[in-house]
Amino acid sequence: MSRIAFLHTGAVVIGPVTDRARAALPDATFVNYLDDRIVADLGDASRAASVPERVADLARAAKAAGADVVMLTCSSISHLAAPTAAEVGIRVLRIDEAMADAAVAAGSRIAVLATLPTTLVPTVALLRERAELAGAEPVIVEEVVDGAFAAVSAGDRATHDALVAAAIERRGADADVVVLAQASMASAADAVDVDVPVLTSIAPGIERLRTVVEEPA
Repeated sequence: MSRIAFLHTGAVVIGPVTDRARAALPDATFVNYLDDRIVADLGDASRAASVPERVADLARAAKAAGADVVMLTCSSISHLAAPTAAEVGIRVLRIDEAMADAAVAAGSRIAVLATLPTTLVPTVALLRERAELAGAEPVIVEEVVDGAFAAVSAGDRATHDALVAAAIERRGADADVVVLAQASMASAADAVDVDVPVLTSIAPGIERLRTVVEEPA
């Protein structure tokens, strides 16, 4: 039986990620690790340097608890997957990698939306990385949706979703695909009707996790 650890930077995604994972891998055991100050500390010059070691420490805890694989569920720390895996000696997956691959395959005009700059930057970097591997050169347009993060932080999910939905509709008019950089933005996609795919990370990320876990040893 596989034991899978999820490393989170926000509690809001624990339920959706775990529910999707249980449906995909009903025989697996899941453990959730949370450091809910990482995103804020990435924007703090005096604390940002601590984040890689904190992520590595969580991965070490997961390994000590018997995890077979770790998945990072936040795009803000996706770039730490490879160095963490090398340092700790455990396989580390990125929940947003499959989404990035799907976006690159969808077309040459990619619109990326985020509610925080600390998530937008690594998501765009991931898209460029996956595009290079695929031999593609997409045009990437990026936007931080002003006011959305403040709204959801204050408990106003409705305003957050309205602001993100408006951005999806605006950017979707001139794109082949819209990428939502944060899993917490997914609820806004349900409120829009656009002619292009709107991609979020959880569903494709968990499907890739399932594929990895079920691969023959």
